[in-house]
Amino acid sequence: MLEFGIRLALGANGGTLRNMIVGQAMQLAAAGIVLGLGAAYGLTRLMTTMLFDVKPTDPLVFGSVAALLAIVAFLASYLPARRAVRIDPVIALRYE
Repeated sequence: MLEFGIRLALGANGGTLRNMIVGQAMQLAAAGIVLGLGAAYGLTRLMTTMLFDVKPTDPLVFGSVAALLAIVAFLASYLPARRAVRIDPVIALRYE
């Protein structure tokens, strides 16, 4: 909160600050999704007996899960970032 207050007090644009927050969160989410997809693909042999009517390497399932995780990560970062840039910088600086 203090960092946001300092940036806003020094004249940062709210949209720029929001984009920075969401961009950093989406970079972390993308790295997690890539690592997760690699691990899931590597574990498909173990899951073969548990899957019914779905191939272990079904691209539709992999893609839809990755897209869903990306959407959740975007919303989880965008909504708090939008709220953070609406705070008055003076209040944010006094909070700490």
